[in-house]
Amino acid sequence: MKRENKDRLLNRLNRIQGQVGGIARMVEEDRYCIDVLTQIQAVRAALGKVETEMLRDHLGHCIEGAIVSGDRDEQRQKAAELIQLLERATR
Repeated sequence: MKRENKDRLLNRLNRIQGQVGGIARMVEEDRYCIDVLTQIQAVRAALGKVETEMLRDHLGHCIEGAIVSGDRDEQRQKAAELIQLLERATR
């Protein structure tokens, strides 16, 4: 993972952590369901952005590195890992 991506992702994850804490407080305070659900959707969208950035980084760093190395076993391993990840996401 590239250093600039790591810092950006950690900042996003810290914000998400704060959002989740806010949702917990909303539930404790018996806030209106739609307001809580709206915040849950915002967290889900934020996590989706983190996931997209991580996938982009994986493709641009890990998979590209395997391709450049010329190591077919490593290339197959990286491709298989990505396929398994995507399969788990569809379950």
